[in-house]
Amino acid sequence: MDGKDYPVTGDSSADTRSYRAVNDHTLAFAGKKDGKVTISGQVKVSADRKTRTVTVNATDAAGKKVKGTAVYDKQ
Repeated sequence: MDGKDYPVTGDSSADTRSYRAVNDHTLAFAGKKDGKVTISGQVKVSADRKTRTVTVNATDAAGKKVKGTAVYDKQ
């Protein structure tokens, strides 16, 4: 959670990944391939800790920009 790049294996889109705490409820992340950011986003947990929202900005293998959002509710 220090924002530094750390090596990863098994992910064809990134060879390093970093995580950084933005605040008590938000985590920012980034993945890089050959030093270039290929994916970034945030994970936010609601104040009541019942909902997690993940937003992602990425570049696919063809160079196309992709955005996505996933929302998870605690059961």
